[in-house]
Amino acid sequence: MKLTDKIWFWKIVLAVILLVISASIYGSVSSIEYQWRWYRVPQYFLYKADDPLKIPFDGTVEKITTSGKQAEVALLSDTGDKLLMSVDADSISVSENEYLFDGDTIGYKIEWHMGPLLTGLWTTMWISAVASVLGLILGLVAGLMKISKNYAVSTLAAIYVEIIRGTPLLVQIFIAYFFFGTVFNLDRNVAGIGALALFAGAYVAEIVRAGIQSIPKGQMEAARSLGMSMPQAMMDVILPQAFKRILPPLSGQFISLIKDSSLVSVIAITDLTKSGREIITSTFATFEIWLVVAAMYLVVTSVLSQFVFYLERRLSISD
Repeated sequence: MKLTDKIWFWKIVLAVILLVISASIYGSVSSIEYQWRWYRVPQYFLYKADDPLKIPFDGTVEKITTSGKQAEVALLSDTGDKLLMSVDADSISVSENEYLFDGDTIGYKIEWHMGPLLTGLWTTMWISAVASVLGLILGLVAGLMKISKNYAVSTLAAIYVEIIRGTPLLVQIFIAYFFFGTVFNLDRNVAGIGALALFAGAYVAEIVRAGIQSIPKGQMEAARSLGMSMPQAMMDVILPQAFKRILPPLSGQFISLIKDSSLVSVIAITDLTKSGREIITSTFATFEIWLVVAAMYLVVTSVLSQFVFYLERRLSISD
């Protein structure tokens, strides 16, 4: 059998397997007699809302100018300040020369707003990004400490790594929020990010340590023989080579961190997971929302994976 024939054969096998899996899932879903309500999902991404526009002082309506669906309301305060506000023409609730008090509603303006799913996704992304950067810094420092010849330094790093890797992330988040957060009066976001960063840092430390130790010792000896100090040799010779080797496991760790960030919802951080739970309690669209939430996590992690593949290809050019 030719190579091209083998490739087509396995493509057909893959297609058959996927069809069987899809049919099995469809049959299972059909058997539970669930009423799907997908039409309710889009409003939790983006929605239109009537935002009330209120006068910020005591004053008079000087003039109302209407142009199509929009209207410009000119206001004059008691102190002589002027303000021009744009509202939807159909929603104006004042008239010219009418006297208004601070906080009175002039009209409404229809605007698009991010729904809870997009808001939760943004929270997940920025928390994960900050925790990843801090975790990378902690992991790099701890990894260098672990290979240090100083007994106290290497032992401290080993203790940190073993404690963090040996306890569940959920427990660490609870300790960070309810203990350290209470003692040091930390915001829940700070506590959540701190717990995620410490957790990721412990695993990054082992990845960095293994990457550095995978570089032949002759590289360090050659750098030192050229007159480089130990820090110079580490930064200019060892770490650049080690980075290429640790990039795949590092990316895997940070992808896992994005998914693990869903645990911060237990301390009332409104991330993507908590937003999904809140939507379900009001709509009872359990399957639809959880499937959408899972798909959103998948999109984010897939984009990150493709970016890492791109970096790997670029770095391989210099080899």
